[in-house]
Amino acid sequence: MKENKLFVTIGRIIMIVIGAMIAAYGLEAVLIPNNVIDGGVTGVSIMGMDLFGIPLGFFLFVLNIPFVFLGYKQIGKTFAIMSSIGIAALSAFTILFHHVDTILGPKDPLLVVLAGGMLLGIGIGIVLRSGGALDGSEVLAVLLSRNMPFSVGDIILFINAFIFIGAGFIYGLENALYSALTYFIAKNVIDIIQTGLEKSKSVQVVSSKTEDIGAAIQSRLGRSVTFMHGHGGYSGEATDVITCVINRMEETKLLSIIKEFDHSAFVVVSDVSEVRGGSFKKRNIH
Repeated sequence: MKENKLFVTIGRIIMIVIGAMIAAYGLEAVLIPNNVIDGGVTGVSIMGMDLFGIPLGFFLFVLNIPFVFLGYKQIGKTFAIMSSIGIAALSAFTILFHHVDTILGPKDPLLVVLAGGMLLGIGIGIVLRSGGALDGSEVLAVLLSRNMPFSVGDIILFINAFIFIGAGFIYGLENALYSALTYFIAKNVIDIIQTGLEKSKSVQVVSSKTEDIGAAIQSRLGRSVTFMHGHGGYSGEATDVITCVINRMEETKLLSIIKEFDHSAFVVVSDVSEVRGGSFKKRNIH
């Protein structure tokens, strides 16, 4: 069991590094040479690099540290570790790819936006699907949304609006608009790879080890669970069903917890458009 868990963790780390490499290549070989930026911390880092002449990797690493700490306090240790690996890999690959040849020039602005947005979206989406993050703005938006009447997507859009306005002063209005379009394309590619940043997810688990799984979810993920009694329509045997609601970033961790106790558990994960009342707000875990 421990060996299987180790292999799964190693596989997730490899995918996070691959995703970071794809995103870094999109930045260094497509977007940055054409004065087009991404949103979030990455966009701020690119502007900082151009203003102060400091390597992009340095800004990416330093500016994301506070958000990784927030992720550790509010989302969990595993997420913080995976995000740290992703951010460190992104920083390293931007330095490694800094002198690669640009694959598209200023004569093809729409191709620059399309190719750069797709590369970023694919890279970030792979990292998100593997349980990490490359940009601290996502973590900040998730935390702010818990105490504000706005979705995560609304908050990220608000943050990026200021970033693209700043880009307009540095790179000009046209490039700022191209940057906003790049972000839009990247966001939609991410949504294809990893469903809905702003959506919660409802999880139902049918297993013979519901007590162990429920206790682990509560202690290690910080989420409340509800037990419902039922019986199998085919077997006729009595069984318990666990129901809980999580956010997108917690899905990978929850599935790993379930597999740790019962590989044959029946699990249903569905998108939730809105959550009200109850105790959805999780407690801190360390």
